Amino acid sequence: MVTIQDVARQARVSAATVSRVLNSSSNVQPDLARRVRAAVAALGYQPNGVARNLRRRESSLWAVIVSDVGNPFFTSMVRGVEDAAQGSGYSVVLCNSDENPGKEAGYIAAAVAERMAGVIISPASTRDTDVSPLFDLAIPVVAADRRLRGHTADTVLVDNEQAAEEATEHLIDMGYRRIACITGPHQAMTARERLAGYRRALRHRGQQWRPSLVRHADFRERGGYEAMASLLGDATPDAVFVANNLMTVGALECLIQHGIEVPRQVGLVGFDEIPWAELVRPSLTTVAQPTYEMGKTAGQLLTARRASPGKPAETVVLRTTLNVRASSTPRATALQ
Repeated sequence: MVTIQDVARQARVSAATVSRVLNSSSNVQPDLARRVRAAVAALGYQPNGVARNLRRRESSLWAVIVSDVGNPFFTSMVRGVEDAAQGSGYSVVLCNSDENPGKEAGYIAAAVAERMAGVIISPASTRDTDVSPLFDLAIPVVAADRRLRGHTADTVLVDNEQAAEEATEHLIDMGYRRIACITGPHQAMTARERLAGYRRALRHRGQQWRPSLVRHADFRERGGYEAMASLLGDATPDAVFVANNLMTVGALECLIQHGIEVPRQVGLVGFDEIPWAELVRPSLTTVAQPTYEMGKTAGQLLTARRASPGKPAETVVLRTTLNVRASSTPRATALQ
């Protein structure tokens, strides 16, 4: 069995230095810490978790609290977190808040009770999410996908407003004029920012803002279906921008069931990539987020926070990509 002394010899440092790195001490030079982590990985060293917890009086676990574990966006993000955690000697506990601040509060309380080594959270609500118990015990917190209100924390995001503006401008450039928006719940930061980007695109391109073409839903398939159904009728839009992947699936299902052809009758752009977006007909135009990179970056921010608790909070903004496919064919072409 590999011992801490074996790691120390491989890294050419003392056993005490290895211990400090494994316990995320900030009193280790970065080059020494890199050598220790490389030796740990090369030798496959596994610290004695029980003894380590007794010494540190805290867990070697990270809690990852996401709003919908069934959403492929969060599945990919958590994979990135897990890879970063494993690389730093931690394991991950996945918690699903269901966009419910009460359920989320229960997981935060559990993280406090277990003295978890850190928490990565995608807040359920800008208004109601309360991470104060974590900050009170100096448990490191990183916000992913959404910002925290009332606390300065390391954060990893995409520019939701810019991405939504680009998606909406694409529809305008393709010749669509009555463009609807299906966005998420009012309390979700991402829903508000994507709606703001949609509105900004209309304003910048001289298009009329019509509140009647906006729907708020619950970021789930059923919500997207019902929102799309409510837009159909005498004033059916000629295109729709949908602010997450599951709602895009619901909106597309609604259009198909009502015999409405995409894009000949209604163009469609969704936010978040969908694994089968290129396989359906028509293939779906989507805003792709770097989901795995978001999770891995969140894990790296958490590791850095544990190493340097007093450093200024950092916000990392990652780039999105608009993947243009057949569902947003130019209007004149779609009508042929």
